[in-house]
Amino acid sequence: MTSTGTSMDLIPAPRAVDGPSRSGFLPDRGTTLYAGPGTESTERWLRSTLGAALGLPLAPGEERAENSLTLLIDNTLEPEAYRLGVVRSRGVEIRGGSGAGVFWGAQTLRQLLGAEAFRSAPVSPERTHGIPHQVIEDAPRFPWRGLMLDVSRHFLPKGDVLRYLDLLAAHKLNVFHFHLTDDQGWRIEIKRYPRLTDIGAWRARTKYGHRASELWDERPHGGYYTQDDIREIVAYAAERHITVVPEIDIPGHSQAAIAAYPELGNTDVVDTTTLSVWDNWGINPNVLAPTDTTLRFYEGVLEELLGLFPSAFVHIGGDECPKDQWKASPAAQARIKELGLADEDELQSWFIRHFDTWLSGRGRRLIGWDEILEGGLAPGAAVSSWRGYAGGIAAAEAGHDVVMCPEQQVYLDHRQHGGADEPMPIGYVRTLEDVYRFEPVPPSLSPEAAAHILGTQANVWTEVMQDRSRVDYQVFPRLAAFAEVAWSALPAPAERDFEDFERRMNAHYARLDALGVGYRPPGGPLPWQKRPAPEGMTGSIGRPIEGAPPNV
Repeated sequence: MTSTGTSMDLIPAPRAVDGPSRSGFLPDRGTTLYAGPGTESTERWLRSTLGAALGLPLAPGEERAENSLTLLIDNTLEPEAYRLGVVRSRGVEIRGGSGAGVFWGAQTLRQLLGAEAFRSAPVSPERTHGIPHQVIEDAPRFPWRGLMLDVSRHFLPKGDVLRYLDLLAAHKLNVFHFHLTDDQGWRIEIKRYPRLTDIGAWRARTKYGHRASELWDERPHGGYYTQDDIREIVAYAAERHITVVPEIDIPGHSQAAIAAYPELGNTDVVDTTTLSVWDNWGINPNVLAPTDTTLRFYEGVLEELLGLFPSAFVHIGGDECPKDQWKASPAAQARIKELGLADEDELQSWFIRHFDTWLSGRGRRLIGWDEILEGGLAPGAAVSSWRGYAGGIAAAEAGHDVVMCPEQQVYLDHRQHGGADEPMPIGYVRTLEDVYRFEPVPPSLSPEAAAHILGTQANVWTEVMQDRSRVDYQVFPRLAAFAEVAWSALPAPAERDFEDFERRMNAHYARLDALGVGYRPPGGPLPWQKRPAPEGMTGSIGRPIEGAPPNV
């Protein structure tokens, strides 16, 4: 086998390529498709997506027939690994260690067939783009390769969510972290608590830009997904071997829920009946009250949630929970004393531990942002390390599983360039190369602790992303670099061949064009993508983290 990446345009780069030769295989209308047991989802995807793009019926055929595509499970391979072989006369054979491995091999096949394979219908009557005779051996570095999409700050319609699942699949990402609730909106129907969406899904207006901006969008904003919408999203993701991990925020970031059900708030220090869904950004002081009423309410929410999401993990938030109301609340202070807790940090830990136990009793696992480390971490909980690497390092060294998603490296809402034309520039400047040099596993970790790094995800917070086009601009092309970091066995950051990645991106931009992705061009924003920040807001407004390295 030869080393990967130097002679091909695949993203993410595969582990090894044997070949390619100049001659190869050109699928045509006579090409058949054989799908062995366990590969049915890839069979359906090939006909509906690749077949539609190229105008090929891909009729059912015999295993290893001439002029065919063959899909097989091979138990000698790792679960998500695949081997794609191209033989000049016979066609293409994809073997995977599981149905997922076969599907990732099909994604590679799509890239090999050229940008036309990323369209929704044929654009030319005759195709000349064949697949070179070669063998590609590939497998992912991490089992958790994710994207977190916030639909609370700005709601994305269901069709846009389904589109993003397709974009994740095209980049071999397999976890969709669905941020469904926050101060600015509750986005999932809970039948026993209808006011969560009747009231909590809508806000009267929206801050335009960063929270320091003086501008407002005075139009009402909102929306939510019905339970049937959620079932559809989960099923659509499963067909693409993507796990949907839902997030419900507890105990902070909860003003939308409190606006709908005021008894959830700290009623002895705040008149919660006056609260509405928040129209601004930042850290909100209105947090959940530590009462049995609150526990029973969220148990009811989670009971319905577990019926909709089969994922092993449920994300409980746990971040940015100010303690001022608990400090001032006689009821909260009595609860601290009753439970024998030391302080308000331990009260937050009590919240998290309660739901960790509750979820564990139902065969699920809690995951939360790294603030859940404060006051003591629930024994079975996993950590999403967002405030740099420190939380993830501490959690991994203590034997907890970790998803690395540090703000300084993989928050894709942060700007891609320091220029004044970047639309509503916030946060750190993180270029395509910066993301490509991100390393999820800190070198300081012991081998035992490093084994607890489940993987990594990029996070997309939508305060300044009002619609799909803005999300596209922030996410792409950086998600392509992130996908290679999550999938490929890359060398240390300083040794990575970014020039080769940029060369391969030239082909990948054509794929993104065919998919209709409004990415940031390498030369900067196009005229209609420019949306300068309000006066005085062109500098970095990210919150620096003490001791955070620019890259590991």
